[in-house]
Amino acid sequence: MTYASEAHRWADQLDDLCTRIAPRFSRIEPRRRARAYLQGLLAPLERKNGWHLAEAAGDASPDGVQDFLSRMHWDAQAVRDDLCAYVVEHLGDPDAVLVLDETGFLKKGDKSAGVKRQYSGTAGRIENSQIGVFLAYASRHGHALIDRALYLPDTWAFDAARRAEAGVPEEIRFTTKPKLGQAMLKRAFEAGVPCTWVVGDCLYGADSQTRRLIEAHGRGYVLAVTSAQRLGLKPVEDWLEDVPTRGWTRLSAGDGAKGPRLYDWAYLPYGIPPTGWKSGLLIRRKKGRPHQFTFYLTWAPEESTHPSWAALWK
Repeated sequence: MTYASEAHRWADQLDDLCTRIAPRFSRIEPRRRARAYLQGLLAPLERKNGWHLAEAAGDASPDGVQDFLSRMHWDAQAVRDDLCAYVVEHLGDPDAVLVLDETGFLKKGDKSAGVKRQYSGTAGRIENSQIGVFLAYASRHGHALIDRALYLPDTWAFDAARRAEAGVPEEIRFTTKPKLGQAMLKRAFEAGVPCTWVVGDCLYGADSQTRRLIEAHGRGYVLAVTSAQRLGLKPVEDWLEDVPTRGWTRLSAGDGAKGPRLYDWAYLPYGIPPTGWKSGLLIRRKKGRPHQFTFYLTWAPEESTHPSWAALWK
């Protein structure tokens, strides 16, 4: 009986969600297709390609699914905004974190928009792939993606014939990954998405415009940087000599397969931020590996402490 009630609750929530986004589709057929597509993505299917999604929807072939994805017109940006509002309604919290990151989608061939041999974090090496930049929302209530952008390499951006063949809109231009991330952060800030922090890897941490944008909107950040990142007149790696012997605090970065993932953390203040804020360098040292460090540039409310910043990376 409990399982049946849970299933009904999920079905009701899916109905509510589909009703919310229905105005973004001009006709009844794409609305039905959208619901069937979402239902397929949520279903426990072994694979979620066109054939499997079509079978789950009761279709004899994937033609309907492919037609929905490639030819039906609907307002994708408006659906994105609906998603953001929906996530805030259910997971919103003023202490939440925005997570900026990219991921790779391994591909065969050279026809998919933006595909090329490039570094993919998914594979951990250079592979033939597409790269997407994503913005996630994480709070004490849960987490979800709220924005996305496909990275279009310059080899695609300046090849008119290739763009036309893949259906890349004319308004899409070459944009770096940090710029894509900045656009998503701006949308979130302007939409009033409640959050206190932004975190991201060294691709975004090294970008001063990304850091200035977050500061200008009154949010804190803990952004990873490489050891060669300069802070003042020297690389952050050279700041290690300024950490006192007892300046390290051991904290868990969450549970792993073998129990708590323990690291030693140290914080060095830097600069003269405006009243109410503090800035500095957060350093993470892996337990049992005294020469393995990760560095983060930080901008934080004055009353916060570096143990709480470390918790953002769980």
